[in-house]
Amino acid sequence: MTWRHRHRVLRVAALAIGCLVALGPDDAHAQGARVKLATLAPDGSPWHRILEDMGHEWQQATNGRVRLVIYPGGVAGDDQATLRKIRHGQLQAATLTVAGLAELDDAFNVFQIPLFFASIEEFFFVLHRLGPLLSQRLAEQGLVTLNWSYGGWLHFFSKVPTRTVSDLKRLKMFTTAGNDRMVRLWRQNGYNPVVLSPTDIMVGLQSGMIDGLPAPPLGALAFQWYRHTPYVLSPGVAPLMAATVIDKRAWEQMSEDDREALLESARRAGERQADEIPEKDEESLAEMIMRGLQVIRVELGEDSDPWQAAADSFAESFRASLVPEEVFDLALRYRAEFRRGPAAAAGSSP
Repeated sequence: MTWRHRHRVLRVAALAIGCLVALGPDDAHAQGARVKLATLAPDGSPWHRILEDMGHEWQQATNGRVRLVIYPGGVAGDDQATLRKIRHGQLQAATLTVAGLAELDDAFNVFQIPLFFASIEEFFFVLHRLGPLLSQRLAEQGLVTLNWSYGGWLHFFSKVPTRTVSDLKRLKMFTTAGNDRMVRLWRQNGYNPVVLSPTDIMVGLQSGMIDGLPAPPLGALAFQWYRHTPYVLSPGVAPLMAATVIDKRAWEQMSEDDREALLESARRAGERQADEIPEKDEESLAEMIMRGLQVIRVELGEDSDPWQAAADSFAESFRASLVPEEVFDLALRYRAEFRRGPAAAAGSSP
């Protein structure tokens, strides 16, 4: 580089610094924040559209000071990769599935217990009451909870009919990477989990690495997984719980008024998911049935029922190794409260 070229570069740099100084801290803050959010939700899916609407609300409510940029469909990686990018400042926010949340805190494993919740209303009732505790646990990880999200009700999709617990144990079943203790628990109970990233499910189905997976009907249709798994077990086994979170460092750079506006918008987005996704799940299931999906129905009976016995065994294993006892016991208490009658159920909104 010649002396004249160096001199020109230095003059440009000095001019840029001078502009920043002239702006002052208040003006620099007024330039606003760009929040980059990652999600596994497919581009154009109902989950993605709700996030897009939330982003439009953020921009309007803050007069453009906060702009939301969404990376859908796992393009930023799975939950593990997303969390790493948040820690490194490459992303500021994410909608994390329960598997990703459980990597941060074992308390979230309570939402992965098969057949623990009997209905979406029961699930939201328990989640609503556990919410403050769960938010506090995420805060200890440097994350602010914007809302609790709902991804649908998980059903087992498989390449072959699955009518009994023994049938299920023979499946090479997809399990999310990252939770080694969860994998060991499945194996100890006689199942055959195969660890993959959610972004590799289609490859796993096409290659024969897996021949079954738990998925909400809306997800199975959106990602076209059902084309390789023409059988689905009914009823479903668990809710697909998620949360939209933001890095505390990015959050604290915003004004208090903007944070309040963002929280209110995120709350409405969570309510929309709770209202709209169950209906979309039903529509998706009906659509896949029209295209050839076969439903294998099983009856859940008393404690002697094999499916219920398997679920009870899993619950005991979760309490012993995967869920903090105090969280598990609180979830049981709130579930019992819901099951006592309509008066308790009246408070079941998310």
